[in-house]
Amino acid sequence: MLPTFMEVLDTSIASVALPHIAGSFSATTDQATWVLTSYLVANAVILPASNWFSLRFGRRNFLIFCILVFTAASFLCGAALSLGMILFARAVQGAGGGALQPLSQAILLETFPIEKRGSAMAAFGLGVVVAPVLGPTLGGWLTDEYSWRWAFYINIPIGIFAVWMISMYVKDPPYIARARPGPFDSIGLGLLAVWLGALQIILDKGQQDDWLNAVWVRWAIFILAASLIAFLIRQFRATHPIVDLTIFRNRNFAVGGLLIALFGAVIYGIIATLPLFYQTVLGYTAWNAGLAVSPRGIGALLMMPIVGILSARLDNRWLIISGFALFAFSAMWMGQLTLAISQWSLITPIILSGAAAGMVFVPLSTLTVGTLKNEQIGNASGLYNLLRNVGASIGIAVVNTLVARHQQIHRAELARNLYNRPLVRQSIDALQATIAARTGTQQASSRAYALLNRSLDQQATIYAYVDVLRYMALMCILCLPLVLLFVKVKPKNGAIAAH
Repeated sequence: MLPTFMEVLDTSIASVALPHIAGSFSATTDQATWVLTSYLVANAVILPASNWFSLRFGRRNFLIFCILVFTAASFLCGAALSLGMILFARAVQGAGGGALQPLSQAILLETFPIEKRGSAMAAFGLGVVVAPVLGPTLGGWLTDEYSWRWAFYINIPIGIFAVWMISMYVKDPPYIARARPGPFDSIGLGLLAVWLGALQIILDKGQQDDWLNAVWVRWAIFILAASLIAFLIRQFRATHPIVDLTIFRNRNFAVGGLLIALFGAVIYGIIATLPLFYQTVLGYTAWNAGLAVSPRGIGALLMMPIVGILSARLDNRWLIISGFALFAFSAMWMGQLTLAISQWSLITPIILSGAAAGMVFVPLSTLTVGTLKNEQIGNASGLYNLLRNVGASIGIAVVNTLVARHQQIHRAELARNLYNRPLVRQSIDALQATIAARTGTQQASSRAYALLNRSLDQQATIYAYVDVLRYMALMCILCLPLVLLFVKVKPKNGAIAAH
């Protein structure tokens, strides 16, 4: 769990430090966002390729190597003296971190027999579910109290401890030692890097340039489509593909892959939405915004042990359905936002969303690989985590776009309804009189209308966030019938551990 926790934590911990990083290197905020993008692209490229490397060099050895690369790159990120240096270090860090999740998950799933995988995934899930919540809180605190550099240095002791623990206790199963993965598919990896990179750039920058109205976006979409088609053709025709896509013929894996992509979009959408709301609308600092959403980790911590026990006794499909339903309920509850809320007004639905995440993550992971052979789990874990990350990127992009577009719609509607309202006119006159008593008549009118404009923007923004939260609830509801497509997984008698 340690390398997974470290890797997932780092995907979110740097986000709150971006303004400080930009200031240190005299860069714009847009330029600083490449600190996140370079990491995500390199991370996504290595994810599906991790199975080949683990078969070629040994899973345990490759995992230790990736942790060492990730930890060393974290030090370089913290010690960076220029924007170019930190972008290079983040790309290396993303490449090292890309394999951490699938390798850790594959080792865990193979170590335990099917009837104990639910309990094992509950422990593993603490790292995946709690880390994105802890990231903004810890990153905000380290940035405000010390320096943004400590958001990267924090990985060093965790990485050292993880290497020592894995060296002591993790062993490769026999089939890994006997594996002959064949020649490396460099063409497939190159095509994978092109389409994933194009996708990430479009998602990161598309909203700023109005999507298809920008020429570069249309070209990027063409490159994305062409490289994706070429990648799929290559993987189906190559003798030794970098990714074995035939695994999607397995019904449970295909359904699980679709659901984890949708769930990744929803959960990361909410993780991105609430801190932004607290900071942009209510004016919270990065630390206070992270603190306000941190109770989600409490819900996950409380639910994970319970789900671990229930997954071995109940049909996991009903646990997943209950989790999606609870997530939809909590999103609708959070959708009752107003400007009058306090920092802790949403604590109950935030805790419930954390509990719902635990109810979905553990049984979904167990069911997705439940009908696969142990030899297929390494490849499956890489694809599964890739789909979750792609879903998360798409979810965050969609959330940002919806907030921006719906803010404009609601502002136009609110402004239209303000005209010819006697109460509004009276309020402006009273505000002008109050301001005139302090600054004089000349500035009173412009300042009164500026205050009205600010209130209008705030109200339009909060309506936009309400819309987004309700869309997320609807997405969870639409996922419910998909869960029933799973084939029920039954424990195998006499199942033994692979390690």
